[in-house]
Amino acid sequence: MPVRYFQSFLVVGSIVLLLTAIASAQSSRPRRVVEPKKQDSLLLPQPTPTPASKTKNVPLLDVKPVKPVGNAPASSAPADTTHAFLLFQRGQYEAAVKEAKQVAADDPQNAEAWKLAGFSEMGLKKYAEASADLQKALDLQRAAKQEDSHTVDELAQAYFFAEKFDSALPLLVSSTARAGTQPDAQMIYYRAVAEYKTGKTADAEKSFNSVVKLNPKDSSSLLYLGQIALARNDLDGAIVALNRATVNDPRLASAWAQLTTVYLRRAGAATDETKADADYLSAVRAGEGLIKLRTDEDALILFGNALIGSKQYARAAAALERAAAGKDAKETTFYLLGVAHSRAKNFPKAIAALERAAQLKPNDVNVYRELGYAYEVMKQYAKALAVYEKGLSIVPNDADFKESADRVRPFAK
Repeated sequence: MPVRYFQSFLVVGSIVLLLTAIASAQSSRPRRVVEPKKQDSLLLPQPTPTPASKTKNVPLLDVKPVKPVGNAPASSAPADTTHAFLLFQRGQYEAAVKEAKQVAADDPQNAEAWKLAGFSEMGLKKYAEASADLQKALDLQRAAKQEDSHTVDELAQAYFFAEKFDSALPLLVSSTARAGTQPDAQMIYYRAVAEYKTGKTADAEKSFNSVVKLNPKDSSSLLYLGQIALARNDLDGAIVALNRATVNDPRLASAWAQLTTVYLRRAGAATDETKADADYLSAVRAGEGLIKLRTDEDALILFGNALIGSKQYARAAAALERAAAGKDAKETTFYLLGVAHSRAKNFPKAIAALERAAQLKPNDVNVYRELGYAYEVMKQYAKALAVYEKGLSIVPNDADFKESADRVRPFAK
């Protein structure tokens, strides 16, 4: 069976798998601060932590000591936010929250107390609590016609990190379009992600481009731009953006993974064999960047796929053997391992890998094509016939299986 046929088939099949994995990974939230909650997905880009939260960069400039409007006894000391603000400045956020909340409990209309509580909760990364308290502060400010830009900005981030993107977006738009102020690249980035997460892809693309204009080395925005280009099948645009992302941040595994995937996809769609071969080699180089950072099964599958496409079968087999050594190795790993061994003409190992793939996914006709071919080359005609007929039972009108079964049937005993 022609090698190019199998290469083309392999790339198309693997790309479908990889794109499915990318789509499922989009539930992961982007971060510009270190978050312990979720791991980065391999195939869906997850921006690496870059600048810290705005909480550290924007002081609570206008928090003033405020006495409550409560009915405290004349003999008691009047409660205010002075000491809570001092605790906040020292980074003692838990204590600051406690004291600010006590002031707010005594005087629920005290916007500054709610604001200080929210800022302190942001320091603790308690985003849901922070958004609730900052929203109270903003509502009180607006009622008094004293809206404060710092409260708006911090509330926008609180909603953002709480993954309430619908609530965050209008505040982020307000923050980044404020008259008379220099646009803040980090807040534009948050706006872009919120637009992306709420399905406003065209707006998100404009915003990410604005970030890159302000900071050409923003690898997270470039990663998203590559993802957006890929979604509309602009493979050339995706490659440009993702290459820039990997140059700016060579440790961004998600960018290397997507770049490998896009090169494979463009190679699989190429009608010019020379261009296809060049893209396979580029996929290998991107895959090498990936496995310097990640050597889990998904990374090795992607790298092995690129190596098979570039006809580096021995290297592909070595990479995929590492993936197959895991106790929970996937059917795809064994299938690609079988392909690599088959192309390297190591048919006994190809058969072993493909038989394992067939056990894991009994209705995958692609496995039976490869396995039948390997049996046939090894002159195990009865097994080849059985495998081809198994394929026919799944896809009864498949001409290739019919031809293959007819070819080996006279020799099967």
